[in-house]
Amino acid sequence: MANDYYNTLGVSKSASQDEIKKAFRKLAQQHHPDKPSGDEAKFKEINEAYSVLSDEKKRAQYDQFGSAGGFTGGNPGQGGFGGGFEGFDFSNFAQGFGGQGANVEFDLNDIFGSIFGGQGGRRRTPRGRDIVIDVTISFKDSILGVKRTVTVDREKGNKEEITFTIPPGIDNGEMLRMNGKGEPIENGTPGNLYVRAHVEPHKTLRKEGMHLVMQLPVKLTDAILGAKVKIDTLDEEAFTLKIPKGITHGEVLRVRGKGVPLPGRGSGDLLIQVNIQTPTNLSSKAKKAIETLQQEGL
Repeated sequence: MANDYYNTLGVSKSASQDEIKKAFRKLAQQHHPDKPSGDEAKFKEINEAYSVLSDEKKRAQYDQFGSAGGFTGGNPGQGGFGGGFEGFDFSNFAQGFGGQGANVEFDLNDIFGSIFGGQGGRRRTPRGRDIVIDVTISFKDSILGVKRTVTVDREKGNKEEITFTIPPGIDNGEMLRMNGKGEPIENGTPGNLYVRAHVEPHKTLRKEGMHLVMQLPVKLTDAILGAKVKIDTLDEEAFTLKIPKGITHGEVLRVRGKGVPLPGRGSGDLLIQVNIQTPTNLSSKAKKAIETLQQEGL
């Protein structure tokens, strides 16, 4: 196989789409040509690999036929899936390269100009400054998505209110990009607006990919005999969870469809880890009952 796309992104062949996406973002940020430590050739390889592995049909074809299936790293416009940028979302409002402290002083015109502009001497269109703002959102809004309005000082004395949608499942430190909403410039292209999300922690839930994870305290008697408990959810639709008889400490109960809702991909699951509570302060009656159980070998 001429090009090992899995090796390029540093993931296994069984990697999930979420793992592939995270690996791409990390490497793209590390090797971006505009950074002092950037590597233009490596950046092209990373984008080529991502354009194939992020598409389920292309990935299946690649897994079956490898490079013989038309996956070549040629110039844009050639056959197959060459070019490296197909499959990555460069829409008007897309998720950018995530991570705290990410360097966002770039835009796609700079990228394409440096990679494909070559030595033709094409003059670069003047471009306004990018603007980065930080917003803090609740854990609930990070999972379900929310609309926010911010005031942006695009140029001195000219503040503007901009409304945008934070998509479901955004991670802490992840960035959103709004093309053309940065600093305007005369006879040139305005910069971009980057919104960096800071997600407040939840008291019982945490996010793992498409899934939500929580710890559930369970009484010893309920673990032995079974029980039903009410579980609150982020969408305020509580449900009743059945705890089976004889459940063990640390066991995980899966509730399908109660995780992160991702448009076009369905929803993840809610993973509930059982934490059996051992009683400490026992009444004399309770102690005798437990001693009886002990005598029975339980």
